[in-house]
Amino acid sequence: MASIAASVYLFFLLHLLSVTATVAQTTYPPDVSALKAIKAAIDPSTIPDYSCLATWDFTYDPCATPSSHFLCGCACGYDYRINMLYFDAIGYVGTLSPLVSELTDLESIDLSNNKFSGPIPTSLFSLPNLISLNLRNNSFSGTIPPVIPILETLQILDLSSNSLSGPLPQTLSSRILTRLDLSFNNFTGPIPKLPRNVRELALKSNSLSGILPETSFSELVQLEAVDLSDNLLTGTIPGWFFLQPFLQRVNLSNNRFTGMDILKPNNSNLLDTIDAGYNKITGYLSTNFTVYPMLSSLSLRYNKLKGSIPKEFSRKKTLKSFFLDGNYLKGKPSKDFFSRKSSIVSGSFGDNCLKRCPKSSKLCSKSQKSSSICRNAYGGKVKV
Repeated sequence: MASIAASVYLFFLLHLLSVTATVAQTTYPPDVSALKAIKAAIDPSTIPDYSCLATWDFTYDPCATPSSHFLCGCACGYDYRINMLYFDAIGYVGTLSPLVSELTDLESIDLSNNKFSGPIPTSLFSLPNLISLNLRNNSFSGTIPPVIPILETLQILDLSSNSLSGPLPQTLSSRILTRLDLSFNNFTGPIPKLPRNVRELALKSNSLSGILPETSFSELVQLEAVDLSDNLLTGTIPGWFFLQPFLQRVNLSNNRFTGMDILKPNNSNLLDTIDAGYNKITGYLSTNFTVYPMLSSLSLRYNKLKGSIPKEFSRKKTLKSFFLDGNYLKGKPSKDFFSRKSSIVSGSFGDNCLKRCPKSSKLCSKSQKSSSICRNAYGGKVKV
């Protein structure tokens, strides 16, 4: 009898544990409520049958496995908490529910290439575990909070190609943010102090103004690529900018810079690409460019440069792309530019004031400025 009683006790104990495990292994209720709110904020007519959100049937548990529901769009962690929110690029129309902040285990959000509009919920920037936030190519509007205080876990922030406006946040305190892309918006004002460990910085196609402030870049220790093109930046491009220790690619084109200070680098400089075309840069073409050991692409097209093209450029073996068209450069380019030994694969010297620029060379295929324009550029006193 004792053994039978023990067996019955063991059976009920195992059954109880099984029921307890089943109850425990359901999605955290506030997470389910948040998912419901997120879906409810999207126009149902933009949720086709073949989309991720069409599989979100809340009569089923989002984290249950295996399941024929919640096939994509969200993912769960081992603790049955929602830790990823990723929508397919279907063209969902709607707003982002503020209840997204209830998903406090979220590590990644990717709603890119849809048609979300309205403001980005401020609470989104307080998610304690968020590593990656990608809202690119939507129609979000409004401003970003002037101070983003937490974001201690955030590594990737991409809000590009929206309709966001106002100044950039004065504080982006994430210590591990490595990629920041706020391009193709309507941000205004100066460039603020940037996160210390950012490697890729893209602020292209906004209305940012002012100079390049050293205080904004002084603490950056890993910056590799920066794109500030198509803004309203002014003043002289400072010499320190190109000497940042890990910087490889720079795009400052289509701004309002009027000068450029080029300092000699050390032998460990990694700068590979510089585009400062379509500005208002005056002065002469600095030979210090040729000292940059890795430089392979240089564009200073459509500025207001004068003087000759230094022959040192024709001898720089790393230089593959060299665009100087649209300036007021004069004189005779070195024959080495046009020899078979030249390293330059693409480029242009056209629309300048050069003499004997052979049209047989691709560098000279574009015609030069008229003599009258060139004389006026040099005050009519210098033979060009």
